[in-house]
Amino acid sequence: MRFVTPVALALALAVTGGAVSAPAFAAKKEEKKAGPKLNVSPDVIKALQAAQKAADAQDFAGAKTALAEADSKAQSNDDKYQIGAIKLNTSIAAKDAALQGEALTQMLDSGLTPPEQAGQFNAIAADQAMNAKNYDLAIQRGEAALAAGYKPESVQPTLAQAYFGKAGTANGSVEPARGFNQKGLAALKAGADAMKAAGQQPPAQWYKIGVGRAEAAKLPEVTEWAKWAYQADASGENLRTLVRLFQRANPNISNRENLDVLRVLGASEGLVVAQDFTEYAEMASKTGIYGEVKSVIDKGRSKGVLNASSASDIYSAATSKIAGDKGSLGSAEADAQKAANGKIAAATGDAYLGYGDYAKAVTMFELAKQKGGVDADEVNTRLGIAKTMGGDNAGAKAAFQAVQAGSRKEVAGLWLAYLSTKGA
Repeated sequence: MRFVTPVALALALAVTGGAVSAPAFAAKKEEKKAGPKLNVSPDVIKALQAAQKAADAQDFAGAKTALAEADSKAQSNDDKYQIGAIKLNTSIAAKDAALQGEALTQMLDSGLTPPEQAGQFNAIAADQAMNAKNYDLAIQRGEAALAAGYKPESVQPTLAQAYFGKAGTANGSVEPARGFNQKGLAALKAGADAMKAAGQQPPAQWYKIGVGRAEAAKLPEVTEWAKWAYQADASGENLRTLVRLFQRANPNISNRENLDVLRVLGASEGLVVAQDFTEYAEMASKTGIYGEVKSVIDKGRSKGVLNASSASDIYSAATSKIAGDKGSLGSAEADAQKAANGKIAAATGDAYLGYGDYAKAVTMFELAKQKGGVDADEVNTRLGIAKTMGGDNAGAKAAFQAVQAGSRKEVAGLWLAYLSTKGA
């Protein structure tokens, strides 16, 4: 997958008495510097003059024939550099990428490329090699461009792509593919950081590529790449990736914790496939949140992801209990006020949260905190969820930040990541 914009060349070369000046990049409005003083063989000069004459007449086939003749008569690096320069001009006029790569390689290998142009020439040669899937050459040229101080925001992504090319797409977690993926990820991150330092925004796609490569190679930094992907593109899909990575890394979280994880997917439109909706409904069912069982299955059906028979057992069980459950909430509130601790308040808050009555849920969770005797991290998590869903982003942020330890703190972190996309 291409994720680098090739460097554009706009070169102007002139022939004076058989000598060609070093290429100067017209896009840079700088004073042109004199190229190397060359001692070019007479036979080479003759062939190059014929090549340039043909190119001026748009006879690019004839120009390439004359250039091939010049190559056959080359005796020195001076000859090779001069031939490369004329090839480069011809390649630009002819829009011939293969000839352009050949020209740059010839000039660079001659050892006569001016230092001020070596970085850019190597960068372009690296990109040309990448286009040709010559990954080793792309890496060699890219590293030379970096050593010459050329733009890392342009070169590092080319290096990343070359390493990913060497890694391939099969068995990414075994050597040598794993090592190539690691090097590619390091280069891609360096390129993204360099773009930011240059005041540019790296494409969000880069981070998604990073997630895919880190996942294929079974690298622990996959979660970091997933976070960067979500920061770059705060979509439900990218948050879903973060959530699934969290669940995989924490297989022993409780049903109540898992419910709060799945709730962030519901809030962010990250519920995508049938399993997302049914898993959410099952967690709500197992924890007695009947209103949420109904609402999430209804949502899945309305989107066409679930059919009428999907999760029908838990749906029927939950809906049969909703009327009685709702009818008991008034007395539960009164009991919560009189209770010695906050357990009834917390349970009542859970029910209101499941029914989408966020204001009453907030009131109950705050009462539970005040009375104590409850899991403060769970209550703060659910207080944050109720405030988020009720539109109090600042209050939600404070509640999530109050979550102190363990996997609950990571759950709160997922909600904070979601809140950060809402300008909280």
